[in-house]
Amino acid sequence: MSNFDEDLFLKGLEQRKSTLGEEYVVNNLSAADDFTRPFQEAMTAWCWGFGWGDDTIDPKTRSMMNLSMIGALGKMHEWEIHCKGALNNGVTIEEIRAIIHVIGIYCGVPQSLECFRVARKVLSEAGLLE
Repeated sequence: MSNFDEDLFLKGLEQRKSTLGEEYVVNNLSAADDFTRPFQEAMTAWCWGFGWGDDTIDPKTRSMMNLSMIGALGKMHEWEIHCKGALNNGVTIEEIRAIIHVIGIYCGVPQSLECFRVARKVLSEAGLLE
């Protein structure tokens, strides 16, 4: 990596850990091998350093946007990870519910049901639902 990329990677790494949790990020990067490491480094620099590192949109709002977009795409494994991150960034249960309602309106009821299923799991694991 060049110095610019290294700086962006380090900025991204800090933001990624702040949102997703240090343990998740360290485990994810540790599991990378020669085949996947370049992508992990580029994604950390680009997504988390360049994208999330732009202070124009605060982390809470960015988490809400991500839940909407990832939910629309139906990428539920990533949605689960970002649902946990959204809680870390201050998104409330009520806001998660409202986001899922919008996903239902624009992407269909089956997709909102998937989001509710995953959100219930995340919120239960976090001790926020019984």
